[in-house]
Amino acid sequence: MELNSKIYVAGHRGLVGSAIWKLLTEKGYVNLIGRTSAELDLRNQAAVEAFFSAEKPEYVFLAAAKVGGIMANSTYRAEFIYDNLMIQNNVIHQAYLHHVKKLLFLGSTCIYPKEAPQPMKEEYLLTGLLEPTNEPYAIAKIAGIKMCEAYNQQYGTGFISVMPTNLYGPNDNFELDRSHVLPALLRKVHLGKLLEQNNIAELALDLNISQEAAILETLKKHGISKLGDTTTVEIWGTGTPMREFMWSEDMADACIYLMQKPENNKVTPSQALFSVTPAKAGAVIPAKAGTSSLTTATSGGSSFVNLGTGTEISIKDLAYLIKGVVGYQGDFVFNASKPDGTLRKVADVTRLHELGWQHKVVLEEGVHRLYKWYLSTGYLSTNLHK
Repeated sequence: MELNSKIYVAGHRGLVGSAIWKLLTEKGYVNLIGRTSAELDLRNQAAVEAFFSAEKPEYVFLAAAKVGGIMANSTYRAEFIYDNLMIQNNVIHQAYLHHVKKLLFLGSTCIYPKEAPQPMKEEYLLTGLLEPTNEPYAIAKIAGIKMCEAYNQQYGTGFISVMPTNLYGPNDNFELDRSHVLPALLRKVHLGKLLEQNNIAELALDLNISQEAAILETLKKHGISKLGDTTTVEIWGTGTPMREFMWSEDMADACIYLMQKPENNKVTPSQALFSVTPAKAGAVIPAKAGTSSLTTATSGGSSFVNLGTGTEISIKDLAYLIKGVVGYQGDFVFNASKPDGTLRKVADVTRLHELGWQHKVVLEEGVHRLYKWYLSTGYLSTNLHK
């Protein structure tokens, strides 16, 4: 990519897209294109076609998606599969029709089987059943990977796919019913702190509710309560599942790095850096030097790369880390009647490291950064009060 290349960031207001947009701007890219969902409904095929015809982007970061945590994935299953399939089908196909030089499709490590060996290698894709709570979302993202792979194989396009682990950072979604575990926990613990301090004014501002009774009822609904001098915050599940978290701006740096690598340019259908030997599960055989690392794969191989840190933490330990950062003095209650999801999910980032990139921000530093951002910006964001 040149500094004056025309670059479309789909989903440029969200957690992922905003981090990519911000870093591209900081690096001196001056010809960025973004559209809000109100301006361009990516589920609308005709609208997406008209947009590509008018704008003719040279590069595309496909970060637009419908995302959420266990509660959202369990509740809005139809929307998660329909919206994500429509978004990615329209953008990827129009990128092909309008001769986009390179497209980067962002998925998620939830694509892997529920019982996948840990850490999860790229070649474990489609080797077992998915986690039921996020199956619709995972199926959509798997379809996106395979769509990019198929277009590369048939048309020689330059489409690459990356599967980030759990992300967190500026412009995260803090909705208590729909957000991922880390921002949801951070907000709940912050609200618990305000409750134990009897800070009704700040609770009213955060929740956008004026009446104290309604504030307390809303908090109770989300498992935040106070009895006497004891404040408690409920956490779904047992707290034992292990999760990996990546600072969103690290993720953006990795995406731009991979888009800039010349060996990830358009390839012929037969090229692949990694292929899997069917007789030996998990065995990875490098292909010939000089071929593409991400744009396509041979039969049985993988055409994407994990983005992550390779480190993990239990939900319980994460909660106590957040508690220390926020300054909450109350208790936690782990509700074992609620789903845990996959018990362990950490990405194998060997391939990412071999491609020359490693993360920089450790979890504790990232949580401090996110809480600072939330206090200055986050609770005023409209995504809290939809």
